Amino acid sequence: MTKKTATHLNKSGQAQMVNVGAKTPTAREATAETQISMSTTTAKTLRAGHPTKGNALTTAQIAAIQAAKQTDKLIPLCHPIPLEHTEINFAWKTHADKTTLTIQSTCRATAKTGVEMEALTAASIAALTIYDFCKSMERSVTIKNTRLVSKKGGKSGNYNAP
Repeated sequence: MTKKTATHLNKSGQAQMVNVGAKTPTAREATAETQISMSTTTAKTLRAGHPTKGNALTTAQIAAIQAAKQTDKLIPLCHPIPLEHTEINFAWKTHADKTTLTIQSTCRATAKTGVEMEALTAASIAALTIYDFCKSMERSVTIKNTRLVSKKGGKSGNYNAP
Protein backbone atom coordinates (compact mmCIF):
# COMPACT_ATOMS: atom_id res chain seq x y z
CA MET A 1 0.00 0.00 0.00
CA THR A 2 1.41 3.39 -0.98
CA LYS A 3 1.66 6.10 1.62
CA LYS A 4 -0.78 8.94 0.95
CA THR A 5 0.39 12.51 1.45
CA ALA A 6 -1.56 15.59 2.46
CA THR A 7 -1.41 17.48 -0.84
CA HIS A 8 -2.68 20.71 0.70
CA LEU A 9 0.34 20.97 3.00
CA ASN A 10 3.82 21.97 1.91
CA LYS A 11 7.05 20.45 3.32
CA SER A 12 6.85 22.87 6.26
CA GLY A 13 3.29 21.87 7.07
CA GLN A 14 1.81 25.14 5.83
CA ALA A 15 -1.38 25.25 3.77
CA GLN A 16 -0.91 25.40 0.01
CA MET A 17 -3.01 25.25 -3.12
CA VAL A 18 -2.09 22.13 -5.09
CA ASN A 19 -0.17 22.93 -8.29
CA VAL A 20 -2.18 21.45 -11.17
CA GLY A 21 -0.42 23.55 -13.83
CA ALA A 22 1.22 20.61 -15.62
CA LYS A 23 -1.87 18.39 -15.58
CA THR A 24 -3.96 17.77 -18.69
CA PRO A 25 -7.68 18.48 -18.42
CA THR A 26 -9.76 15.29 -18.42
CA ALA A 27 -13.44 14.46 -17.97
CA ARG A 28 -14.33 14.44 -14.27
CA GLU A 29 -17.54 13.49 -12.49
CA ALA A 30 -18.46 13.23 -8.82
CA THR A 31 -21.65 12.35 -7.01
CA ALA A 32 -22.27 13.20 -3.36
CA GLU A 33 -25.23 12.85 -1.08
CA THR A 34 -26.57 13.95 2.25
CA GLN A 35 -29.70 13.19 4.20
CA ILE A 36 -32.08 15.41 6.08
CA SER A 37 -34.41 13.83 8.61
CA MET A 38 -37.69 15.43 9.76
CA SER A 39 -41.13 14.59 11.06
CA THR A 40 -43.64 13.22 8.58
CA THR A 41 -45.77 16.32 9.18
CA THR A 42 -42.94 18.64 8.10
CA ALA A 43 -42.17 16.38 5.13
CA LYS A 44 -45.80 16.46 3.97
CA THR A 45 -45.76 20.26 4.08
CA LEU A 46 -42.50 20.38 2.07
CA ARG A 47 -43.70 17.82 -0.47
CA ALA A 48 -46.86 19.81 -1.08
CA GLY A 49 -44.58 22.60 -2.29
CA HIS A 50 -46.34 25.31 -0.30
CA PRO A 51 -44.51 26.01 2.95
CA THR A 52 -44.69 29.61 4.13
CA LYS A 53 -41.47 30.52 2.29
CA GLY A 54 -42.37 28.99 -1.12
CA ASN A 55 -41.26 25.83 -2.94
CA ALA A 56 -38.43 24.41 -0.85
CA LEU A 57 -37.17 21.76 -3.30
CA THR A 58 -36.91 24.11 -6.27
CA THR A 59 -35.16 26.70 -4.12
CA ALA A 60 -32.78 24.01 -2.76
CA GLN A 61 -31.92 22.90 -6.32
CA ILE A 62 -31.07 26.44 -7.36
CA ALA A 63 -29.06 27.06 -4.18
CA ALA A 64 -27.12 23.82 -4.71
CA ILE A 65 -26.23 24.66 -8.30
CA GLN A 66 -25.14 28.17 -7.32
CA ALA A 67 -23.04 26.78 -4.47
CA ALA A 68 -21.33 24.21 -6.71
CA LYS A 69 -20.29 27.03 -9.06
CA GLN A 70 -18.90 29.03 -6.10
CA THR A 71 -17.06 26.23 -4.25
CA ASP A 72 -13.64 27.80 -4.79
CA LYS A 73 -14.90 30.95 -3.05
CA LEU A 74 -16.34 29.01 -0.11
CA ILE A 75 -13.56 26.49 0.60
CA PRO A 76 -9.98 27.76 0.85
CA LEU A 77 -7.47 26.13 -1.52
CA CYS A 78 -10.11 24.77 -3.93
CA HIS A 79 -9.42 25.47 -7.58
CA PRO A 80 -12.01 27.26 -9.69
CA ILE A 81 -13.66 24.56 -11.83
CA PRO A 82 -15.53 25.29 -15.06
CA LEU A 83 -18.55 23.11 -14.33
CA GLU A 84 -20.30 21.73 -17.40
CA HIS A 85 -23.23 20.15 -15.56
CA THR A 86 -24.70 19.99 -12.07
CA GLU A 87 -27.72 17.87 -11.25
CA ILE A 88 -29.64 17.67 -7.97
CA ASN A 89 -32.05 14.82 -7.19
CA PHE A 90 -34.29 14.14 -4.20
CA ALA A 91 -35.59 10.84 -2.80
CA TRP A 92 -38.06 10.55 0.10
CA LYS A 93 -38.29 7.63 2.53
CA THR A 94 -40.71 7.46 5.46
CA HIS A 95 -40.14 5.33 8.59
CA ALA A 96 -42.99 5.50 11.13
CA ASP A 97 -43.07 9.12 12.35
CA LYS A 98 -39.83 10.24 10.62
CA THR A 99 -39.13 11.00 6.98
CA THR A 100 -35.68 11.19 5.40
CA LEU A 101 -34.96 13.21 2.29
CA THR A 102 -31.82 12.05 0.49
CA ILE A 103 -30.27 14.79 -1.61
CA GLN A 104 -27.89 13.64 -4.33
CA SER A 105 -25.75 15.96 -6.41
CA THR A 106 -23.67 15.14 -9.47
CA CYS A 107 -21.14 17.55 -10.97
CA ARG A 108 -19.26 17.19 -14.26
CA ALA A 109 -16.37 19.13 -15.78
CA THR A 110 -13.41 18.75 -18.06
CA ALA A 111 -10.67 20.03 -15.79
CA LYS A 112 -7.21 19.50 -14.32
CA THR A 113 -8.63 18.49 -10.96
CA GLY A 114 -11.73 16.74 -9.65
CA VAL A 115 -15.21 17.96 -8.79
CA GLU A 116 -15.72 16.10 -5.50
CA MET A 117 -15.80 19.31 -3.45
CA GLU A 118 -18.34 20.85 -5.82
CA ALA A 119 -20.65 17.84 -5.48
CA LEU A 120 -20.28 17.78 -1.69
CA THR A 121 -20.87 21.53 -1.46
CA ALA A 122 -23.98 21.30 -3.63
CA ALA A 123 -25.51 18.52 -1.51
CA SER A 124 -24.67 20.36 1.72
CA ILE A 125 -26.12 23.68 0.61
CA ALA A 126 -29.29 21.99 -0.65
CA ALA A 127 -29.71 20.43 2.81
CA LEU A 128 -29.10 23.74 4.56
CA THR A 129 -31.65 25.40 2.30
CA ILE A 130 -34.22 22.72 3.19
CA TYR A 131 -33.39 23.23 6.87
CA ASP A 132 -33.99 26.97 6.47
CA PHE A 133 -37.46 26.22 5.08
CA CYS A 134 -38.22 23.73 7.86
CA LYS A 135 -36.94 25.57 10.93
CA SER A 136 -40.16 27.53 11.45
CA MET A 137 -42.11 24.25 11.51
CA GLU A 138 -39.57 22.01 13.29
CA ARG A 139 -36.23 22.84 14.92
CA SER A 140 -35.20 19.18 15.33
CA VAL A 141 -34.56 18.62 11.61
CA THR A 142 -31.23 16.78 11.29
CA ILE A 143 -28.68 16.83 8.47
CA LYS A 144 -26.52 13.70 8.42
CA ASN A 145 -24.45 11.24 6.37
CA THR A 146 -22.89 13.70 3.95
CA ARG A 147 -20.50 11.68 1.79
CA LEU A 148 -18.88 11.17 -1.59
CA VAL A 149 -20.80 8.43 -3.40
CA SER A 150 -18.59 8.14 -6.49
CA LYS A 151 -16.02 9.85 -8.64
CA LYS A 152 -14.74 9.24 -12.14
CA GLY A 153 -11.64 10.46 -13.88
CA GLY A 154 -8.29 11.83 -12.87
CA LYS A 155 -4.98 10.30 -11.87
CA SER A 156 -6.40 8.50 -8.84
CA GLY A 157 -9.04 6.76 -10.96
CA ASN A 158 -12.59 5.88 -10.12
CA TYR A 159 -14.14 5.52 -6.68
CA ASN A 160 -17.45 4.04 -5.57
CA ALA A 161 -18.46 4.18 -1.92
CA PRO A 162 -19.01 0.81 -0.27
